[in-house]
Amino acid sequence: MVASTSEQLAALAGTTVVVHPLVLLSVTDHHARTVSRTSSKRVVGVLLGQDNGKTVNVANSFGIPFEEDERDSKTWFLDHNYIEGMYDMFKKVNGAKERMIGWYHTGPKLRASDQEINDLFKRYIAKPVMVIVDVRPQAVGIPTDAYFAVEEIKDDGTETRKTFLHVPSAIEAEEAEEIGVEHLLRDIKDSTTTTLSTRVSEQLASLQGLQSRLRDVHKYLLDVAAGTMPVNHQIIYHLQDALNLLPDLSNPVTTQSFASSTNDQLLVVYLSSLLRAVIALHALVDNKATIGRAEQEEGMDEKDKDKKTANGDAKKSEDTKKDGEKGKDSSKKDADKGL
Repeated sequence: MVASTSEQLAALAGTTVVVHPLVLLSVTDHHARTVSRTSSKRVVGVLLGQDNGKTVNVANSFGIPFEEDERDSKTWFLDHNYIEGMYDMFKKVNGAKERMIGWYHTGPKLRASDQEINDLFKRYIAKPVMVIVDVRPQAVGIPTDAYFAVEEIKDDGTETRKTFLHVPSAIEAEEAEEIGVEHLLRDIKDSTTTTLSTRVSEQLASLQGLQSRLRDVHKYLLDVAAGTMPVNHQIIYHLQDALNLLPDLSNPVTTQSFASSTNDQLLVVYLSSLLRAVIALHALVDNKATIGRAEQEEGMDEKDKDKKTANGDAKKSEDTKKDGEKGKDSSKKDADKGL
């Protein structure tokens, strides 16, 4: 079923596609095993999960054999017999929990053959969702884009045209998946970077992503004001809601509250830095005193050792002297006996 009426388009626009980390890992592994790093080819696979009306939950996936002419994207081959065989095996393992809900490819953008491939998947599901997974993202953000096939009805009564409707997508994980992702990130974490540098890098990446989104919003508003892009009232409503959440900085009470809160936070940072410096100096003095005591004890041990060595040498010389005197006395006695 291809959405065509305004009610159907509104229902599809309000649908959110939730992609689980397991799907992202499977798609990335499929692309890494199939396509070389220097190639621009894409891979195609099947998405499994549940369609709950307002939410499409993408919980699993599997890759399928796919070939495409790089010079002519409308020339392609997809093994639908493989799809049927793999889906039957998944049904035996997971039962009715995971149904076929759509397909994915690694684009990273829409291509001319996507409508034809989407029509092929309508053999198995009436309303397939198409998810484009960018396995080599160049910008910060969610690496997924979700689409539904619709028929664009024109006001002038001309022939309808098939196109894709972009719907919001999100990345969510269950508890078991979160644990697995944490272990995976722990394994690939760079041990040479400190926690502070990692946090700063993550905050910088977040700010860059926010800046990119603000640029997109700014460009969209300029295009609408110039008349090169039609007005989308839903986008305008969302922007108005976001702007309504911003504080009124012209109000002196609000400004004073922000200043007080900022000063409190900076005071905590200043006291923390001062306390850290005092603790570091205390540790340095303590370490110096410990080293001094150790050196003093080592010097006393060396003096005791030298004293014992000197006493031992003196005793040895006395013993030698006594032995010499005893030898002289015995020699004198022998001489007397001989006389």
